[in-house]
Amino acid sequence: MHKSSGFTTLSGNEINILQDGQTTFDTIFTALEKAKKFIHLQYYILEEGELVDKLYKVIKEKIQENVEVRILYDAIGSYSLKKNTISKFKNIGVKIFPIMPLHYGSFLFTLNYRNHRKILIIDGEIGFTGGVNISDKYINPKSDLGIWDDTHLYLNGPAVDHLHRVFIKDYYFASDKELLLTDYYLPKIKKVDDVPVQIVSSGPDSDHPSIMQQYITMINLAEEYIHISNPYFIPNSAMLESLRIAALSGVKIKLLIPRKSDSWLAKYSVLSFLEELLFLGIEVYQQKEDFLHSKLIIIDDKIASVGSGNFDHRSFEHNFETNVLIYDENVSKELTKHFLEDCDTSTQLDYESFKNRPLKMKLLEGIARFFNPLL
Repeated sequence: MHKSSGFTTLSGNEINILQDGQTTFDTIFTALEKAKKFIHLQYYILEEGELVDKLYKVIKEKIQENVEVRILYDAIGSYSLKKNTISKFKNIGVKIFPIMPLHYGSFLFTLNYRNHRKILIIDGEIGFTGGVNISDKYINPKSDLGIWDDTHLYLNGPAVDHLHRVFIKDYYFASDKELLLTDYYLPKIKKVDDVPVQIVSSGPDSDHPSIMQQYITMINLAEEYIHISNPYFIPNSAMLESLRIAALSGVKIKLLIPRKSDSWLAKYSVLSFLEELLFLGIEVYQQKEDFLHSKLIIIDDKIASVGSGNFDHRSFEHNFETNVLIYDENVSKELTKHFLEDCDTSTQLDYESFKNRPLKMKLLEGIARFFNPLL
């Protein structure tokens, strides 16, 4: 992964798993209030609501304390963000930029390549990343999907430097002005614990499809079990073959997916793979309540990954994504504990029953699968 993505593994980190939206945002806002030098924030979705209003209030107070604030948001993911809200941030001194805004002449190019990362850096020493966006749907049920169920990470230690460099590169691209590669923004970070962490970052500008290579490598390394949680499980042929080989080798594989979905195409595309997976002996669970949005893979109580990367063509080829690889038994076991608890409250699919699903459902799956390369 070092050769693929460019980042080495760094020891001496502290990792805290943030398992739900309320805990995630309580921790984020507590950290923001302690910022002394700068706040660098990047999210795929910045959405109008209670959380954005609270973010504005906290940032306004920090700017009055001479804390620098820079914000990046994806132009498509944050389409609902009002111009008035953006102007409010600009008027208090925030340097805020969209990533790949839609312009006449470049519309088709920029529409396809989205920045799906979720990164928050405070003073170059504290970092947050994972699957959670700045949206009220993580704390309140905004639709029949319920509250979005996601996994996020608090990161303290040397690996924050590498996560910050991902933001700095994106910020330079979006702002076309500032290159923040100085000691002020990239201070030397002391070791605070003993967790080895590796940042994996990839996008359409990368030399290699690092997120895909990371997932395939983890699957190939597994000897005992693989736990996967993902809302958009739409594997390409290489990923599917790796899972086949692992399952046929006796590795116990559990897949957790949502029963509900925010996309008709994605829902039936995911379902189109399940008959074969169940035939291979892979255990498939559908989360009954709320909308599962975690992007998680754990192998053998040894290595875990949490981040923004889905198991689909878009994350592998078209999106800018960031994952955190954690080489730690304790963290892996904690994530496994939460994963198995979610499986216990979910519905396990049966091969024979699923194989005999209605013809209409199979037809919808076939139609959706035709669009897999676009998802």
